[in-house]
Amino acid sequence: MFCKTGFGRSSRPKFASDAEKVEAQWVESLEQWRREVKVDEFILLGHSLGGYIATAYALKYPDRVRHLILADPWGFAEKPSNVHEKSQMPLWVRAIATVVQPLNPLWAVRAAGPAGKWLVSKTRPDISRKYLSYVPDAETVVPEYIYQCNSQTPSGESAFHTLMQGFGWAKHPMVKRVSRLDARLPITVLYGSRSWVDNSTGQLLEENRPASPTYVQVINGAGHHVYLDKPEQFNKFVLEACARADKEPRQKISPKTESKKDTENGVTTLS
Repeated sequence: MFCKTGFGRSSRPKFASDAEKVEAQWVESLEQWRREVKVDEFILLGHSLGGYIATAYALKYPDRVRHLILADPWGFAEKPSNVHEKSQMPLWVRAIATVVQPLNPLWAVRAAGPAGKWLVSKTRPDISRKYLSYVPDAETVVPEYIYQCNSQTPSGESAFHTLMQGFGWAKHPMVKRVSRLDARLPITVLYGSRSWVDNSTGQLLEENRPASPTYVQVINGAGHHVYLDKPEQFNKFVLEACARADKEPRQKISPKTESKKDTENGVTTLS
């Protein structure tokens, strides 16, 4: 797993205003990290936007990725024409999203100034509660941490905004490119059953890479933050993916290669 440049406690560089250039900048930041730590190849896990960037990296540097793990990935499917009918978000959330669409996602935290920590604690108390088992005084510490990270220059947010076509969709969705991934590259996809993110990525991968190994697991009761909502199950499936990468080195895949498929959706499923 890697921390995307422009977020959290990472550096805040200036990003381009073009979606393809922004994507390339993130990919190269990861490649620069790989060279710095002198790792020849690795198992790459990306969550949400990180899944999009991780896939872009695998497209450009196929020999560096042994196994790709996508945790509730963003930006794979094309934006449907009837997006509002399919959306799981309440009407009032969609209305607010439409109004603030020109703005960066966390603009309100910065606009609130010193009251930003209070705003985080009141609008997203669920995040703090999820950390109660791991962080002493989580209800105080977590909002403070979120505020301090996101009160800085929003370069990562601006870059994400450049990639977006509406909050839930990418201007250049991965579905148009995944067929160009190395056919030998195994991919594991982990979803939260209650996530707002489009959950068709596994099916799209299977349809566009029919001779390649794709493993999909839906984690019941988890939302978009699958690693936090159901950490034990999430870690179990990640460790299983890592074990497969160790036991099953890349081999040339024949068009006749078959995999065990779920009869309902045509995607290999882990149990």
